[in-house]
Amino acid sequence: MKLSFYGADQCVTGSCHCLEVGGRRILVDCGLQQGRDEVSNEALPFAANTIDFLLVTHAHIDHTGRIPMLIKEGFRGRILTTRLTADLMDIMLQDSAHIQEQDAEWKNRKAERSGAPRTEPLYTIEDAQRVRQYMTTCEYHQVIDLCEGVRVEFVDAGHLLGSASIIVTATEGGVTKQIVFSGDIGNVDQPIIRDPTYLTGADYVVMESTYGDRNHTEVWSYTDDLAKIIDETIAKGGNVVIPSFAVGRTQELLYFIREIKDARMVKSDPDFPVYIDSPLAKKATTIFTGDLRGYLDEEALELVQDGTHMFNFTNLRMTETSEESKMLNMDPTPKVIISASGMCDAGRIRHHLKHNLWRPECTVVFVGYQGEGTLGRALLEGVESVKLFGEEIAVHAKIVNFQGLSSHADRDHLISWIQSIQAPKPQHVFVVHGDREVAPFFAKTVQSLGFTAHAPQYTEVYDLIAGKVTEPGYLPERKARTTGGQRASAAYERLVAVGNMLMESIKRSRGRDNKSLARFADQLRQLLEKWES
Repeated sequence: MKLSFYGADQCVTGSCHCLEVGGRRILVDCGLQQGRDEVSNEALPFAANTIDFLLVTHAHIDHTGRIPMLIKEGFRGRILTTRLTADLMDIMLQDSAHIQEQDAEWKNRKAERSGAPRTEPLYTIEDAQRVRQYMTTCEYHQVIDLCEGVRVEFVDAGHLLGSASIIVTATEGGVTKQIVFSGDIGNVDQPIIRDPTYLTGADYVVMESTYGDRNHTEVWSYTDDLAKIIDETIAKGGNVVIPSFAVGRTQELLYFIREIKDARMVKSDPDFPVYIDSPLAKKATTIFTGDLRGYLDEEALELVQDGTHMFNFTNLRMTETSEESKMLNMDPTPKVIISASGMCDAGRIRHHLKHNLWRPECTVVFVGYQGEGTLGRALLEGVESVKLFGEEIAVHAKIVNFQGLSSHADRDHLISWIQSIQAPKPQHVFVVHGDREVAPFFAKTVQSLGFTAHAPQYTEVYDLIAGKVTEPGYLPERKARTTGGQRASAAYERLVAVGNMLMESIKRSRGRDNKSLARFADQLRQLLEKWES
């Protein structure tokens, strides 16, 4: 019974872990790394056709974004997740594929002029659409017999509609272990989403640590603070530009803005226009108004049950086409523009930043975590100019970090979550999903609470029965930051990923006939000698 770490290991995004039980390989999440590409997205560090099952904690791309790749490269197993995660994944993966195709098209136009090799997208919209055929859904607290010796249960993680922590009960060789994968643990007292479920016992815990080194700034009223920002900016004739994840965060913002408009809190223009410039956000919002029994908090349920639309208010407009998006920057009317992506690394938000960052009367409001190496992080850290679409843009707009809107648990709530797991108390806690400086720090915090814990490294393997690391991992080389949020070359890490696949193939070859093994070894030696010559 082994646990391998293939993503979000001493970094925040790209979640991917693999549990091996009784000859079956169970992947938990298969996410895309965002921001500074320490690990290449272009190759999986394992052979896709060796994975039997995939469990998905929630729909965010850093947990799901390589699932179409997994299928493209040979996965033919079963994907299990909650009903609403499956619905959100469907639209998010197709949107991600659209971005992959657009990026490849843009790079290929440049390649034609320079003579560089053509680029293939990681996956296409057609690849993303195939994911549905492998999907099985469940509800919270439904116990599923996944395969012989393995049962799973999804419980509400309070992070996103449909998000879950996953409890895996695994038996091998007469030994049973309960492993909890936290997924992303939600903040408390969020609108719409319920508070995370606290668990009581586990043998092993894999937990996130995004905010493991700090608490969220105390915000007495989200609506008061947001209304003040909007009022001041519109009074100056500027736009409020909000980079926002299309799923989850955008719907929370609409919920707050409805309250602001109902109370007429923006005195400069009580009926200020609000634009949702994201086709994905529009599709996601329809899911947030569908069958949400068992997923909403009490206040949101009341709004649904009395016939009130949670996100309905005057002067709300949703753009669909790129032409409609471009016209927003031609219109001089002060407005609120909510657009993806949340970390400013892709999508329409980059056009809005190009047209608004240089204007001192405008405000850019960040409402979520900004990963290392992203344009969003650079703006928060005070960069004076950024390059967007080949043009240098001065940063004169007011930059606001509205931390009160985080959908992640902060340090104190992460501590409360792990402290609740006492019967049984975990043999070991694996701290993942935190920056290189944060995950080891929070692991020490967990140790100070009386647990054994550490922050695994990429490709590390841990024997859950023996209770020890059997194969050490490594920390990928950090890439230089670019203020435009563009990815540095990932060729080296792609080579490393292929090397990991090779090692997996070698391990699976144990027991094969000596003649085949010798021939394989000779072929590898010849390849290495050619490479080194």
